[in-house]
Amino acid sequence: MRGLYADLEREWRGGQSQALLTLGGLRERGHEVELLAARDSPLANRVLEAGITVHQVPRFGLRGWAASALRSLLPAKRFHLVHLNEPHALTAAWLARAHTRLPLLLSRRIGFPLQKNAVSEARYRAVERFVANSKDVAQRLIDSGIAAERISIVNEGVEIFPLRTPEQRSSARKHWGVRENEFLFGCASVFVPEKGQRHLIEALPLVRALHPEVRLLLAGDGACRTELEALTKRLGQTEAVLFPGFVKDVAEVYAALDAFAFPSEFEGLGTALQAAMAAGLPCISTKRGALGEVVDGERTALVVEPNGKEFAVTMLRLINDGALRKQLGEAGRREVEQRFSAGRMVENTIRVYEDVLEKTRKG
Repeated sequence: MRGLYADLEREWRGGQSQALLTLGGLRERGHEVELLAARDSPLANRVLEAGITVHQVPRFGLRGWAASALRSLLPAKRFHLVHLNEPHALTAAWLARAHTRLPLLLSRRIGFPLQKNAVSEARYRAVERFVANSKDVAQRLIDSGIAAERISIVNEGVEIFPLRTPEQRSSARKHWGVRENEFLFGCASVFVPEKGQRHLIEALPLVRALHPEVRLLLAGDGACRTELEALTKRLGQTEAVLFPGFVKDVAEVYAALDAFAFPSEFEGLGTALQAAMAAGLPCISTKRGALGEVVDGERTALVVEPNGKEFAVTMLRLINDGALRKQLGEAGRREVEQRFSAGRMVENTIRVYEDVLEKTRKG
């Protein structure tokens, strides 16, 4: 199978991580894959480092350049399908009329309703198969008028690495300036309102009143960073909160943590949470969006509503119960190994491709 993957995002988020894992997994299984991406985007650079062909287009006038590239690439390369990883890529493919040449698949990771204007509806009609990352997202597509037979569910996946050694933990904590006797909570996510990092900051004064050794590492960047830093200062927690910005090697974050907290108010599936569970960390999460499909309360994670008081109570519970931390860490890792590994995600993606191509041939 020869496939073209298209992703025009300029930033690195969960969808781009999935694209990198998918492309690498497809190539490992003998399929020919190439990427169409924005010039010098994090995804383009990482895929190039992996030795996979990348077609880069200028950032200014991005969708127009991408449409032009598609018009040239599709007849020349004889791809079997195009997998569009985000909406800008869909727009470019629609402008190039790529759907008249071969099937288009569109990844869908958010539960927002589809737009109903004429242009958006025309773009979505060009999609042969929507690839939803969860049952929740699939249902939102159905609610938006997409027929169920045009939707496949492929849960996102993460790599399963060996558990950290004591030496790796100690090294990571030194890297972030965290002492061995401090209890470190952490979260890795883009700084936008729906990710809810403010709830963790609001929980800190309540937690640190009883355990002043607690600190919080918030890895990521985004529109809300200034607001979150101001809240941290207003609550007198500046010394307790670390803002390292975007971290390329997020494993270095997980290696340093004692527990992971995911306060998202709206989530497609939550690969950052999956990665923390895979790392064997005890986790606290909400069940908003599709997170209820990932965590099983009291078994694989502790589940709370996204507000500071609930997180504070649950953070204190983890701090005070080492046996619970061990139980959750082990159960969470097993859950990811069985249901959310990158290998499982790639195999399920291939099954969708095969189904689409078979139905296309019959049609």
